[in-house]
Amino acid sequence: MPQGRTRIAHAERVLEFLRRQGRPLSACEIQDALRGDGVTAATTVCRASAKQIEVGHVHRIESLNAWTECRETHHSENPVLEICDGCGNVTEHVAPRLARDIAALSTASGFAPDRSVIDIHGRCSDCGPTAPGT
Repeated sequence: MPQGRTRIAHAERVLEFLRRQGRPLSACEIQDALRGDGVTAATTVCRASAKQIEVGHVHRIESLNAWTECRETHHSENPVLEICDGCGNVTEHVAPRLARDIAALSTASGFAPDRSVIDIHGRCSDCGPTAPGT
C-alpha cells in the first residue's frame, strides 16, 4: 500500500458512496459504481450495508430492495420511511407511539416481532399528487 494511504473497509466505502448519492440504491447499483474500488460482488455490498445498519448509519428500504443513508439520530427506533415515487426522495420519521402500537398488535396475537418495517410510497410536496387513476 502506498505511503500515506489508508485502507478503507467496504462498509465505509459503501456508506460514503450512499452519502454522496443521496438516494436509495440497490446492491447492484452500488456494486457497479464501486467495482473499481474492489467491491466486486453484490454479497459484499449486502454484508457492508448490514454492518452499517447495525451501527445506525444506513436503512434498508424493504419495498425497493435498496439502502439509503440514515439522516436522523434515532438509532434506537425503527424509522417510518416516506418514499416519493416521483423523485425518489426518502424522508425519515420517528414515531415511537406507532412502533409501540404495532408491537402491541403482535403481542396481543402471540407473535414475537423482531422489528417492524414501515415504507410509505407516494409523492412528495415537490412532485405533487398523482392524477386520479394512475
